[in-house]
Amino acid sequence: MIPIPGNQITMDTKTQIRIWAKELGFQSVGFAKAEFMEPEARRLESWLNQGHHGTMSYMERHFDKRVDPTKLVPGAQTVMSLSYNYYTANQPTDPDAPKVSTYAYGQDYHQVIKDKLFLLLYKMRQHLGNIEGRCFVDSAPVLERDWAQRSGLGWIGKHTLLLSKKKGSYFFLAELIIDLKIDPDAPVQDHCGHCTRCIDACPTDAISPSGYIVDGSKCIAYLTIELKEDIPSSYRGKMNNWIFGCDICQEVCPWNRFATPHQEPAFEPKDELLEKSQSEWLDITEDVFNRLFEKSAVKRTKFSGLKRNIEFVSRK
Repeated sequence: MIPIPGNQITMDTKTQIRIWAKELGFQSVGFAKAEFMEPEARRLESWLNQGHHGTMSYMERHFDKRVDPTKLVPGAQTVMSLSYNYYTANQPTDPDAPKVSTYAYGQDYHQVIKDKLFLLLYKMRQHLGNIEGRCFVDSAPVLERDWAQRSGLGWIGKHTLLLSKKKGSYFFLAELIIDLKIDPDAPVQDHCGHCTRCIDACPTDAISPSGYIVDGSKCIAYLTIELKEDIPSSYRGKMNNWIFGCDICQEVCPWNRFATPHQEPAFEPKDELLEKSQSEWLDITEDVFNRLFEKSAVKRTKFSGLKRNIEFVSRK
């Protein structure tokens, strides 16, 4: 129990941290013991050995840090996992227009969420003492979905995304690895059951027939973002008009009927993005690209990469 400055109420540390996190816009917070991830290490090694990472050679680097948080934060005791909603019902007005994954509609989530993590860590230091720790938002060798599963935020579904019975899967994950010892939360049960909708719907067969393994080199998100070479012609007609990322496995997931619209202004799409027609996408210029995707994760592809993707999905 900790005293809360400014009043006489005492409150459980985890409850207070969750209140602070919610005030910053986070959906959920879970806690796990910072320790070596033995089963996850074996799975990651197998995934890499099968070449499922494609050209993402960075996945092979810092293996020890990916599976041991104390290599990232010496003396780490706890891994806090946090989720941040990005779901929106907004859709492009032209059904034939090329599509951008929902997570990239607004400003780049890396910076938006990391700023909030720093504020949360600052608040914790103010009230809980000199906590040593680091903030992570998909930008370091951290197995975020595995830590989120360990901390009880959800289970890893057959599409390998984290799923919550109450929230679906349209949320970002972030971590605080700290040297403060906090009682861990318990993992939750897998609720995918016999459902195979994500497996059946994937147009490139990236998800294994039994689920829970994705061949990243076949995933549309990989082909449109990570792959810097030409997209193999064998994928022509299979991209379903996606030019940056892909939401298909989320769109068909029954648990996403519980997703609710986010409340983050930074993630609101520009009207121009949703109103752009198929022909306007084909004629996009670099000036329009820079204006439309200023501060956006889409800038990862650069103009040349997005233009490549647009031209690829437009050829029949």
